[in-house]
Amino acid sequence: QAQLVESGGGLVQSGGSLRLACAASGRVISIREMEWYRQVPGKQRELVAAATSDGSTNYADSVKGRFSISRDNAKNTGYLQMNSLKPEDTAVYYCNALLLIEDDGTTWFGWGQGTQVTVSS
Repeated sequence: QAQLVESGGGLVQSGGSLRLACAASGRVISIREMEWYRQVPGKQRELVAAATSDGSTNYADSVKGRFSISRDNAKNTGYLQMNSLKPEDTAVYYCNALLLIEDDGTTWFGWGQGTQVTVSS
């Protein structure tokens, strides 16, 4: 069974940077796709960034030019680099991933536990 563990959240001042990590563990061959969402209390979870299996990336308009999604295949870990943070970026950030877990092409999809990001003004 695979799992995703997030890290890297915290408190940062406006204009600062954080890098979130989403580490896949268990029987994992590779990360096929990964997405990062964020959620504030009382609102729907919002898609922030996505990376597909062909290497393409997509970002919410609100974070374009400031956030960057990437992955380290050797470590089976995905990242969300967040620069020029704003107070409105404050949220719990969640990753999800489609993982290749068997040589026959079997995949697994799941979510990380979430990590709090707080940006002070």
